[in-house]
Amino acid sequence: MSGNTFTMRSWEEEVVDGPDGGPRIAHVHATLAYSGVIEGTSRCDYLLYYGGDGHDGGGTTSPGLERIEGTVDGRRGSFVIRHEVGFDLAGVAGTWTVVAGSGTGRLAGLSGSGTLGGAFGEESVGYTFDHRFGS
Repeated sequence: MSGNTFTMRSWEEEVVDGPDGGPRIAHVHATLAYSGVIEGTSRCDYLLYYGGDGHDGGGTTSPGLERIEGTVDGRRGSFVIRHEVGFDLAGVAGTWTVVAGSGTGRLAGLSGSGTLGGAFGEESVGYTFDHRFGS
């Protein structure tokens, strides 16, 4: 994924629903650090679904919203992305899209989408970002 990575700085997870031994739902608040085309930090909230064994997403994706503050191609500001992320014991993979109208500063008018993927237990996760700046 061409040198674009992010690393997890914090992960706070709270199980909000789920019977003993069955599927569960958890809310996660995380902070991340980005390098590559995006340089900066973020705050992210996920709503995760864990499958029947309680260790993976059971073949589903989980939504998340993330506010990234920093630079994209050297332009400073912030923006919000919406995630759809799947995970299992092998790793994590997902897609994300910039929320229309969420850009601030020199990132106002930013649009685009990307992917993320990484192996379970690795410190960094790779990402792609196909983006455009509006007029």
